[in-house]
This record gives sequence, structure tokens and C-alpha cells, in this order.
Amino acid sequence: MVAEREETEPKLQTLRTLIQSFGSALIAFSGGVDSTLVAKVAAMELGERALAITADSPSIPQSELEDARLVAGEIGVRHRVVKTQELENPQYLANASNRCYFCKDELMNVLSKVQKEENLAVILDGTNADDLHGHRPGFRAMKEHGSRSPLAELGIAKVEVRRIATELGLSVAEKPAMACLSSRIEYGQAITLESLNRVGEAEAYIKSVVNVRELRVRVHGSVARIEVGKEERRLFFDEKLMDMIHTKLRDLGFAYVAFDLQGYRSGSLNLILSQ
Repeated sequence: MVAEREETEPKLQTLRTLIQSFGSALIAFSGGVDSTLVAKVAAMELGERALAITADSPSIPQSELEDARLVAGEIGVRHRVVKTQELENPQYLANASNRCYFCKDELMNVLSKVQKEENLAVILDGTNADDLHGHRPGFRAMKEHGSRSPLAELGIAKVEVRRIATELGLSVAEKPAMACLSSRIEYGQAITLESLNRVGEAEAYIKSVVNVRELRVRVHGSVARIEVGKEERRLFFDEKLMDMIHTKLRDLGFAYVAFDLQGYRSGSLNLILSQ
């Protein structure tokens, strides 16, 4: 533990120095560990000149919005919630493989307005060094709007983010990653408010009957494919439990309910892009 602290302490110091150099900042704040670390350091270094903004959108579970409010209070950062309207963009609703671009473009348009109103020097996001790999159209939209990614810029990877968050006593240090509900729906299948609500309700129900940390209900047409953490798959090996989940998801409108034997993988719907 001491060795790990010795490794991460210099990175925390460089992070503090970089954020302090901005003078003021707006932070795109989801309440996950990455953006929370950025917001915490911004609050430490910039005080009232740091403002965390969380998007209120149908693609974000309300539980995540409430968690973000609580975490903002815990870390002592100024916090606002703003509405985003990505569901009004036909290109977003079409759900092509670049869907995230249109979501982040909408978010950045909203954040840029707040940035100007508050006269803040820069917009910061929680992208870490590991996020620079893979299919990331949303990251391109953020960069086009001039957002800065201090974690990625300083080469701070996810494992280091969690270590630093633990050292700072952040309650979300071990919180699993949480992508928007639209990411559950297979590319090419149109996104609707109904489909987002269906996924959100399905995941909320499963979490209410199984103590599971990592969960995705992926939607392939009329099929709901359940992914859970690899070490959590055994929690579902109960016939009565499986029947309960099947019945609930059928009631929500899914014709078929499947359990993914491989378990949760981040971005598993992107597999079709490389085929």
C-alpha cells in the first residue's frame, strides 16, 4: 500500500498543479470515480471558481443523478444540474455506431453556455488514459469543443484513478463504470424514450432482487441479454430467481430473456464493429 501511494502521490500533485493553473473550471460531472476525482481536485485548488455540472437526460438513470448530487455534496464542489436534449436529434435516435458523438456534442453545447455565463476558463472532463483506446466518438466531440482531459493528459490510468480516489477518501473510489442507457441498445435499433425507460426499469428490478455490482441489460430487438460481472454470474444460478427475472422482463415487453455466459464486458456491443 505504501509503494502504491508513492507511485500515485506524484501524479496527484501534478494533477493539482495542472488544475490550479486553469484558474477556474467547469467540470462535466457524472458522479463516477473519474469525474469525481477531477471535481474534487478542482474544488481543492479552485474553490468557488470550480463548478460541477451534471446532465439530466432520459438516457441517464435517475438513481445516477441523485448519486451525483450526493457525491457533489460530499466533495464540497459547487454543483448544478442541466437538461440536455439529445433525444430531439434524429442522428442520435438513429443509433448508428457514432451515436455518442451527438450525445457529447449536445452536452458540450449546453456546458459551453454555462461556461460563458459563469466566466470560467475551461471545461474539464473525466476521461482517463485508458479511455483513449477503443471506439470513442464521444471523446472526439468533446475535443472539438475544446474540453480538457487532465487525467488522460497526465497519463493517469483507471487503476491509478481508483488509488488516488481511495487516498482522498472518495466514497466512489470503487464504483463500477456506468454508461448511459442508450449504450445498451444494439446499433441500428432506433432509440426511443420507451426503450430507455424499459432498460432502466429492467436493470433497477434485477438490482432489487440480486446484490449485483456490474450489470447491463443489452437490447437486441426483442431480446434482452443480461450481462453481469464475471464473479457475480453464480448469483443467478437459481431457478426461482431466473423465473422471476424472466417474468418481469417479459412484462416489460421483451419477448426473450437471455443470460450472457461470458459475463460483463465494457462496450460489448462494439464487437460487431470489428466483424
